[in-house]
Amino acid sequence: MVCNQNLKNAIIAILVPLPSIIFYLTFLNNYHSSISIPNNPSFFSTLWTWCYHHPLLFANALFFFNVNIIFWLIGQIQSSHWLIDPYWTVIPVMLVHYYATHPLAQYDLWRSKIVILLTWVWSIRLTHNYFRREKWQWGAREDWRFTQMSQQYGKLWWWVSFFAVYVSQQIFLIGLSLPLYVVHFVNKPLSILDLVAIVVCLSGIVIAYFADTQLHDFMSRNNQLKGLGKPVIPVLDTGLWYYSRRPNYFGETLWWWGLVVFAWNLGHGWTFIGALVNTFCLAYVARLVEDRMLKQESRAEAFKLYQKTTSAWIPWFKSFPSDVKNKNA
Repeated sequence: MVCNQNLKNAIIAILVPLPSIIFYLTFLNNYHSSISIPNNPSFFSTLWTWCYHHPLLFANALFFFNVNIIFWLIGQIQSSHWLIDPYWTVIPVMLVHYYATHPLAQYDLWRSKIVILLTWVWSIRLTHNYFRREKWQWGAREDWRFTQMSQQYGKLWWWVSFFAVYVSQQIFLIGLSLPLYVVHFVNKPLSILDLVAIVVCLSGIVIAYFADTQLHDFMSRNNQLKGLGKPVIPVLDTGLWYYSRRPNYFGETLWWWGLVVFAWNLGHGWTFIGALVNTFCLAYVARLVEDRMLKQESRAEAFKLYQKTTSAWIPWFKSFPSDVKNKNA
């Protein structure tokens, strides 16, 4: 039964982006005639012309119809909004290739190749972490925050979920991916700031990878201890987690800010708004996670001490308040 459901969800996940892919390929094959023959009154000619002249709005339209509506309908049928989680790591890859292949795109080829490669590396890392965390299953569960919200809204959740789960994700992902758009619609030579952007992006990917790996190993070790009937380790405070309470979130934000540096270099620093909003959202999520930790009696005391001594976000050296020093004296 579990295997059948896993296979079913895998097939759904593979097939679900096809409407957008097929529609975009159809546009690429037909826009030439619409552009070359002005004042063509046909519906499709008007549609292809609009898609040609409005690449960013076109991306939003594809997202709205394929993700917001189709993903939401699947979520209603399955009573689980799991599908958006793995696609959080896939949609930026789809967007960067969409921007690179749009007929109006103009860009420095090397910058484009670098950004596309970095986006693939980021996506593979995060996708691997998602499936590792989910024990290599498709749709075994939805994000705990969605489950919590469904309990909060009750019978209203069926329509609230459309906005809370999907429309919000469109705002986040399109906003975060704006630097990918800028990179492919502004053509300037490479400069030293591009090197800075590469370093920041790679640093974010590497930090997030090691932080998530250390967290996975910690949770696996605790599960083994539970199975043996032994007490678990209450707090992860080794490796990168010794210097930060959320090094995985720090690495993730560093990645998105690195993309902002690419756009800043091209004269579009305003794209920082997506990374800024995402940083605030991750900080809020980190607080929710810590609140859950403090509600667990077996971990609360150790975690309070961890909070007092460890940086909340940016990795830094331990700070020991006077009361903690006196206890250790």
